[in-house]
Amino acid sequence: MHITVNPDLKAYIDPLTPDEFEALERSILTEGCRDALVLWGDVLIDGHNRYGICQQHGLPFQTVQNTHFQSMEDVHLWMIDQHLGRRSVSDFQRGVLALRKREIMAERRSRFLASAPTPDDVAADETTPTPPPDNPVVPAPKPLHSREDIAKAARLSSSQVVQIEKIQKQATPELVEALKAGAISLNAAAAVAGLPVDEQKAAALAGKDELKLAAKRARESRRKPPEAGDEAPASPPSDELATLRLQVAELQADNTALREEVTALRLQLDAQSA
Repeated sequence: MHITVNPDLKAYIDPLTPDEFEALERSILTEGCRDALVLWGDVLIDGHNRYGICQQHGLPFQTVQNTHFQSMEDVHLWMIDQHLGRRSVSDFQRGVLALRKREIMAERRSRFLASAPTPDDVAADETTPTPPPDNPVVPAPKPLHSREDIAKAARLSSSQVVQIEKIQKQATPELVEALKAGAISLNAAAAVAGLPVDEQKAAALAGKDELKLAAKRARESRRKPPEAGDEAPASPPSDELATLRLQVAELQADNTALREEVTALRLQLDAQSA
C-alpha cells in the first residue's frame, strides 16, 4: 500500500514530546498498532507517529478511509476536532486549535457570503437543487462566534482564552516554547508576554525561576499606581481605550487563574490532611 505523508499535515498539530513519543513506541512494540491510520485517498491524515514507528520496526497496521473530505480545509477542521477531544493535549494547545478553527470557519463563511447570489440574481422560478440520496451532506462544524464558544470547544475558561490570545500576539518564540515544555504556567506566560521582547527571551532562556520572577515583575508593573504629579489625560484616544480594555481583561484573567490555583492548593492540603 502506497501512503503519502504530507509535511504540512504532519506539522499542522504540535508534535509529541520525547516522553510521549517514547511511551507511544513502547505501547506499539508491546501491543501492536491498535488504532487504524486515517487516509484521504493515499494521503495520511491521522497517525503520523504510529505510521513512523510501524515503518521503523516493520510492524503491521490497519488503515481506514475518510470519504467525507472535500477540501484541505475539511481535513484541517477534522484534525482540529480530533485533537480537541484528546486528554493529552495541553490547555494552550487546545486554545490555539480552537482559535485556528474559528479563523478557518470565518474565512469559509466570508467566501460563502461573497459568492452567494443576491435575490436579483435568482430567477423567480429557480429552485435550490436537492442533493442526491447517495451523496449525503456532511454536517458543518459548529461556528465559534464568541470567546465563550471558543472556551467551550477547547474546554477552557474565557479568561484562559484571553491569555492564549495575548500569548499568540505578544509572546516571543522562546516564551512559547517554555510554555509548551511546561516551564511556565499559562497564567504566568500571559503576564510575561506583556514584557519587552528582550526581557521575555532572557527569562525564557534562564529557566523556571527567572520566568516566575519575570511574571511577578509584569504583574506588579500593571498594578503600580501612577507617580505623584502625573497628570492623566482627560479622555484617552480610541487606541488607548482598546489597550485599557485588554489590560482589564488580563487582570480579570489573572484574578480568575489565581483563585483557581488557591482552590487547587486547598484541595491538595485537604487531601493530605484527610
